[in-house]
Amino acid sequence: MTRTVYYAATTLDGFLADEHDSLDWLLTQPLEEGGMLDYGSFIGGIGALLMGRTTYEWVLAHGAETGEAWSYTQPTWVMTHREDLPAASEQVRFAAGDVREVHGAMVAAAGDKDVWVVGGGDLAGQLADAGLLDEVLLSIAPVTLGAGRPLLPRRLDLRLTSQGRNGAFLCATYDVVGPRAAPA
Repeated sequence: MTRTVYYAATTLDGFLADEHDSLDWLLTQPLEEGGMLDYGSFIGGIGALLMGRTTYEWVLAHGAETGEAWSYTQPTWVMTHREDLPAASEQVRFAAGDVREVHGAMVAAAGDKDVWVVGGGDLAGQLADAGLLDEVLLSIAPVTLGAGRPLLPRRLDLRLTSQGRNGAFLCATYDVVGPRAAPA
């Protein structure tokens, strides 16, 4: 069964990127290949990707800086209202509006594999709001930023399903239970 998963690395204080959308904090942390939530193991189970415009632009800029090519072979949807973004590959599709409108196409494209919400926290939150986010997979780095892009700016109840360590990261997987009511 295809699941929609938010697989992300976060700082200890709950940020995906700093206030300048940089992931420099992440790229310096040691990981063990084959360890819990290892990217190589994870990506093999992914049939389609969803990312926000800011994440997409960061991936493109990082690739231009390092000389790395677009590494995803899966169909990728980028949520954006901009019409001037270059397509990194013929697998990249641009969409705007309600994520529910593209979710069915992503699930169909994924086949028997999962859909990965690559980034941003608000995009994962939109899927959670629509009842379409199934699982959150987190690698928590021993870093604090004090400000930046929040991991998941929503009130949600989650159920811990596993935990462990990979290099410097504390790793945890959660099932999404549903929205958490605001305090009375």
